[in-house]
Amino acid sequence: MMRNVLHAAIAGMLACAAACPAAQPSPDAAAIKQAAARIDGQVAAFYRNRKLPVPPATDDATFLRRAFLVAIGRIPTSEESLAFIEIQDPEKRGRLVEYLLNSPGYSSHMGNWVFDLLRVVDHRPGSSVSHQPYRHWVRKAMADNMPWDEFTRRLIATSGDGWNTETAAVGYYTRDRGMPLDNLSNTMRVFLAARMECAQCHDDPFGTTERHDFYQLAAFTHGQESMPQNAMRKLFAELRDGERANTEEYAVARVIMDGVYGLSLDGGGAGRIPLPSDYQYRDASPGDVVGGRTPFGKTVRMSDKEDADDGREKLAAWITGRTADRFPSVIANRMWKRVMGRALYEPVDDYVDPSKTHHPPLAALLGELMVEFNYDLRAFQHALLLTRTFEFATNPNPSTVEGGDDFHGRKIQRLSAEQIWDSLITLAAGDPDKGPAPQLDDTIYLNGRPVLAGRKSMTQLSSEVLAIKSDAAMREYFSKLMDEIRQSGKAGGGDAMMAMKPARHGGNAMVRASELPSPAPRDHLLYLFGASDREVVEAASREPNVGQVLSLMNGFVQQRLVNNPGAHLYRCIEGVESDREKIRRLYLTILSRPPSDDEMSWMLEEIATRGAAEGCRNIVSALIMSSEFLFLQ
Repeated sequence: MMRNVLHAAIAGMLACAAACPAAQPSPDAAAIKQAAARIDGQVAAFYRNRKLPVPPATDDATFLRRAFLVAIGRIPTSEESLAFIEIQDPEKRGRLVEYLLNSPGYSSHMGNWVFDLLRVVDHRPGSSVSHQPYRHWVRKAMADNMPWDEFTRRLIATSGDGWNTETAAVGYYTRDRGMPLDNLSNTMRVFLAARMECAQCHDDPFGTTERHDFYQLAAFTHGQESMPQNAMRKLFAELRDGERANTEEYAVARVIMDGVYGLSLDGGGAGRIPLPSDYQYRDASPGDVVGGRTPFGKTVRMSDKEDADDGREKLAAWITGRTADRFPSVIANRMWKRVMGRALYEPVDDYVDPSKTHHPPLAALLGELMVEFNYDLRAFQHALLLTRTFEFATNPNPSTVEGGDDFHGRKIQRLSAEQIWDSLITLAAGDPDKGPAPQLDDTIYLNGRPVLAGRKSMTQLSSEVLAIKSDAAMREYFSKLMDEIRQSGKAGGGDAMMAMKPARHGGNAMVRASELPSPAPRDHLLYLFGASDREVVEAASREPNVGQVLSLMNGFVQQRLVNNPGAHLYRCIEGVESDREKIRRLYLTILSRPPSDDEMSWMLEEIATRGAAEGCRNIVSALIMSSEFLFLQ
């Protein structure tokens, strides 16, 4: 019997959790198990009402792979697979779920999901401005298990310095600077499943939102801008328009204007907004000023007579607390889809009241549990993962419920681009979560070159610059900053001290997808397999194409796995004499299950024909190229 690595890992995780309790208390294990039982009770009632047979539970191997891919976005390592399969413990499925949700892989996988939902990018489209602090804030919020209502409030209501870890959530707005109406329509779509983008230009012919309604909602966020640039404006204009436009001084000034002021946010929301010049309806005229008013839920109003500075706070409070059960129901439905593979109602961004779904009691219960769990997404998913519903065997048939889940076994689904990548690097290099946690790279870059590394960071620079209030003080500060940069360059202190800074991972780095550039480069495996371009909400695709096949046949898989004797997946057969055991371990490593008798016979024949080394390489290639590897059951 192998050493029980899962039990040891779980014990370590629980000890760490006990020593470092979260700021937001999580539901205890009993409450989570009780929630899972309540969910299963509602699903059982659905079966009884529809006179449907209850599906059988899936086998251990399928559950193992499913749980890993759903909870942490990768397949298990060979060690994890072997340990789980060999454990003789009736509670091992629950222990596995706890192990996964307490691992770094959980926050990495959640990071991918939120990056896609919020369209998080490294650089704003058409700009070189880094959005690393915002991306890091989102990643850390997932790692810290920040409650979803708090996460939402901070995104919508925060103002201040974009490099400050307490206010970096302003990146939610600065990512869309110059497009406040698009940002608002995305806010409504993401958090309340309300599609209002059409109403930016005209009354929505497919919904109930009128253009006037949309502008009343937009009044809450109107007036947002970067923090005052008066101290820098004159100096920047002189450098930009004078003879020094191509000098190092101008490059530093651009870093300040774009990388400091450009990432800051001022203006808490004026609460009123003028209608556009092309407003075309009789209820108002172009240029009329309208005050903020919410379109549904408990009405929140703002004055159209004078500007306020708390519109975004009021909007955030309305979204999270004054829309009845809509806010918790929307995120509960998103989590149900994330875990079960299909949402209670589809699409997830077109809200259906629980009473109008195909199983109202379950829809209502999920929203209630989200509130009971204080919007703890980890605990909510924990409950879903413990349900018998999650354990049901795969159902290859379409859902019997149009536009929703029939709870009759998980539908077969191709892995996301991120799941494929993270699984491949697991095969290539072992557990990708054993490395250090990703850190914020706040190095100052000048024309792509790091400067002042170890001496001054973007976080410090931003704090110092935003504190300056006069032109004279800015000129004095700027002069000293230039001297520091020149002296650092002469001393070799810039590049030489880069080892002290977090590494920026390129597209070919063997790290999690959540740590790679966002969006993925167009020649990367992630892009080929449909990773989101982060331009619109949830733009990822799972559609097949020829490029995917060629990539598996001739690219990463062949170079880093099949033909790489140092790949981690080959460690599972080191020192193994029996061909049967080699085949068994390769199957467990790649597909998380032992081979069938027929498969064992075929693979033994392959090794007998080709020899052990080439035969094993061919087996690895065939298994990774198989539909079973690329699909989640």
